[in-house]
This record gives sequence, C-alpha cells and structure tokens, in this order.
Amino acid sequence: MLPLLFTLMFGIIELTMLVRDNIAVASAARVGVRAATTTAAVMSGPGDCTYRDLDAAVCGVGSSPAPGLAELAADAIQSSGSSMNKDTIDYILVYKANTAGYPGPEGNTTMTCSGYSSCVTFKWDDGPGKFRYKNGTWPSTSVNACAGEADAVGVYLHITHKFLTGLFPADVALDDRAVGRFEPLPPDNCKSTSPFPHP
Repeated sequence: MLPLLFTLMFGIIELTMLVRDNIAVASAARVGVRAATTTAAVMSGPGDCTYRDLDAAVCGVGSSPAPGLAELAADAIQSSGSSMNKDTIDYILVYKANTAGYPGPEGNTTMTCSGYSSCVTFKWDDGPGKFRYKNGTWPSTSVNACAGEADAVGVYLHITHKFLTGLFPADVALDDRAVGRFEPLPPDNCKSTSPFPHP
C-alpha cells in the first residue's frame, strides 16, 4: 500500500511540474511577442551583436542578420521572471507570421526557419545563461509596420521538460507560439526618408 501511495504522490508532483512548465512556455512566448511588436522594437533597426556581458541585452556572436526586434524578444524571454527553469530552454524562433501563425509563405504549417526568409533562430546557451543567435535572416528594412498593413510577428519557444523522480522514463518536449501585429508606426516613419524606412 505504501509504495502505491508514494507512486501516486510522485506522479502528482511530476504532473504538477509538467503543467507548470507548459503554462510558463505559453507565458514566455507572449512576453516575447509583446516586446517584439512595440514601436520602439520596430524602430530599433538591425540587431546590435557586439559581445556583451552576461547581464547585458541578448546578442549573437559577430554581426547579426537578425533585426533588433528579434533580439528584444529574446531578451524579454531571457529576463522574464518565469517559474520555468531557463536551462530547459532549447531555442526560440522570431519570424514574420503568415495568417496561420507560422513562418514562411501562406499555407506553411511547419515551425522552422529552414528555407524561409524573415525568420531567425536563437539557441539557449546554458553556460552564460542567455540566448545566442543561431541562424536565419530578417532584414529590419523589410519589416512593415505601417498603419493598415502592418505585418504580424510570431515568437515560438521550445523547451525540454525533464522529469525528476524517474517515474516517467523520457523527457517531454513542450512548445508554444504567440503571434501579434506590429504597433502602427506614425506616417512619417513609413517614408523612404526615415532612418529605418518601412515598406
């Protein structure tokens, strides 16, 4: 009887932690998309990827083809006060979303940057505890945030939830995505003469 009670107790603990991480993933994706859709993010231009200290904003190594808004999204997730263990994070995608909420052209329903433009991947680096640019491109000048025609941006987060007690034999992949439309820029910022002109 006692072993059964312990099994039930550990099972409840493991499932509670699984649900907690699942909620945290959804919340973190929304944090990222909120950061990416602001006017300040859109106006940030290309990413700044000089080397930074641990507490500084997220950045890739060398010159990044990611727009500043993607780095701001990664930074927001990195610094969010989530209950999720950050070391379980595998990667995030920040991308121009189609109407179904995925990267790539209309009709695509796969969550990958491979073969698509306007999509960048950041991989979690356990050592310094921060995101690093991995691959993909999204020129900041191609971002359309003009009133009435603003693009949508998606943030996808993938983690590996690790069970603690050994009651469940395998780790579980958890993921979620959030999509939001860019805040409209003032009309003057949509002109070719603006510092970071938008289509």
